[in-house]
Amino acid sequence: MQYLDFEKPIADLEKKIEELENLSTVGDGILKKEIASLNKKVEELRKSIFADLTRWQRVQLARHPDRPYTTDYIDNFVDDFVELHGDRYHADDKAIVAGLGKIDGESVMIIGHQKGRDTASRTYRNFGMANPEGYRKAYRLMKLAEKFKIPIITLLDTPGAFPGLEAEERGQAEAIAKNLKMMAMLKVPLITIVIGEGASGGAIGIGMGNEVYMMENTWYSVISPESCSSILWKTWDYKEQAAANLKLTAKDLEELEVIDGVIPEPLGGAHRNHDEAAALVKSQIVKSLKKLKKLSSNKLIEQRIEKYSSIGAFEIAK
Repeated sequence: MQYLDFEKPIADLEKKIEELENLSTVGDGILKKEIASLNKKVEELRKSIFADLTRWQRVQLARHPDRPYTTDYIDNFVDDFVELHGDRYHADDKAIVAGLGKIDGESVMIIGHQKGRDTASRTYRNFGMANPEGYRKAYRLMKLAEKFKIPIITLLDTPGAFPGLEAEERGQAEAIAKNLKMMAMLKVPLITIVIGEGASGGAIGIGMGNEVYMMENTWYSVISPESCSSILWKTWDYKEQAAANLKLTAKDLEELEVIDGVIPEPLGGAHRNHDEAAALVKSQIVKSLKKLKKLSSNKLIEQRIEKYSSIGAFEIAK
């Protein structure tokens, strides 16, 4: 288990517990009491630390290398999943996983960003940064789902759309803009969940949902803290200050009414218990599907347009 900087006190205690458990006299009553006491201290310490996380600490949790990714959620609660490939123009973007499956017997089209866990898989998945063909693949499959009246689930977890020259040459901005226009007018339910990082157009390019949720330790913003710091202060050194000012956490965006709710995570973060995290995500998807399926196609479009039109309330000063 990899620990973040602010988890060091927890790491020290858990290391001590491990050392005690490895002693040959582990059956000794005194040792058992000591281990039980330390486990209790770890639980209390974890609750204390995670009850008051800074925005930057939540950004770190969203990027934890052991955090569940799109394929982990698919493997956990999507039955009969069949991955679909290609944009029919250029290539199949491995940074976006998409396909048909069933959740509790309900057919869904599920589309999400996918990162890697080691050097080879991170390179293969382009670190979760999609190229234009990734967004065009999503466009094709969303329209396919609409044709067969199948609800769409999108899972967001990207540091941003790929910023390379070749992506711009192939129309990165156009591909994302075209997706936004298409999603606004989709005739089927579209549910979006931020499961990790939700950066800029790279995230919203597949995430213009009727309902949008964020997991507790995720972030969603027009720019990453590092990039914001680089623009404003010409250095990454102010990334923590940038994160605080961007108000990019799930709690912030719920208060600003940008999202519809926050999905809780296991204590210590989703990486601590993949099964529990998946159960919480699935529960929200099932609940939202049940509600949105009652709406007509026209109502779904009206609701989606109204939702995004109302973001960013303002007053005109006299």
